[in-house]
Amino acid sequence: MNTPATIREYLAQLRAALAGADPALVQDALYDAEDHLRSEMADHPDTPEAELLARIVNSYGAPAEVAAIYVDQERVVEQALRPPQVPARRSALGRFFGVAADPRSYAALFYMLLSLATGVFYFTWVVAGLSLSLGLSILIIGIVVPVVFFGSVRVLALVEGRIVEVLLGERMPRRPVYADRERPLLKRIGAMFTDPRTWSTLLYMLLMLPLGIAYFTIAVVGIALSLGLVFAPVAVLLSQYGAFDGNVGIQIDGEMIVPPLMVAPAALIAGVILLFATLHVARGVGRLQGALAKHLLVPSSR
Repeated sequence: MNTPATIREYLAQLRAALAGADPALVQDALYDAEDHLRSEMADHPDTPEAELLARIVNSYGAPAEVAAIYVDQERVVEQALRPPQVPARRSALGRFFGVAADPRSYAALFYMLLSLATGVFYFTWVVAGLSLSLGLSILIIGIVVPVVFFGSVRVLALVEGRIVEVLLGERMPRRPVYADRERPLLKRIGAMFTDPRTWSTLLYMLLMLPLGIAYFTIAVVGIALSLGLVFAPVAVLLSQYGAFDGNVGIQIDGEMIVPPLMVAPAALIAGVILLFATLHVARGVGRLQGALAKHLLVPSSR
């Protein structure tokens, strides 16, 4: 591959060398490379760009070498951050109860509880931002508000990406979206408005409200009902021996129904099964949500 004569050529060769890599990795690599090259150009303003790039290629590395380094580092980081491998269970019961040994299940369950707060915030931010942008479009300040709003949406996408990567294990960008700084400012702003990923990010944030409500409801109901069934037999037994004032049971239309002790084992078993089923649901939701975030928040590497 020829030595690039401009930063744009260097980044194009780097993108080509990373063809087939994770889009999030490509975004990080392009941003880091451009930031390094621009800083070198700023430190040597009197040196021709082609000559300076030739020096940088010898020190920083050719695009193919940089791409190989990023891919190798990504493998090392993935292995270091990968949760302990859960032993494979052959039996159906082993696979069902083995979910308790998977850390991702608990992280996904926490994400489901957190998603209500993030969903409300994202939805409110998008609705308020779009409303202000449209409402102020007739004023001079209306030119600035949409730019600031769409810029903030990209920042929020990075924040959500970090949450998704930490809790759900899906590789997400750790750097902002790469933008060609050689283009005029107005063209870069226009590209931000016409970028499909900007609008898919808005869609993701709007979807997080109904999804957050659903996730939170499923998690709370699953945890509360399963723990209630697990500890209900203990409460009923203690009530029988006078540990509580009055009876412990289910109140329907003002009438207290105390289940007999013979149903306590069934309630305990049902609670345990429901608790493990909730962890399975959380793990499945984590995988689906991670795929959704990757599809809507990360630009394609092509």
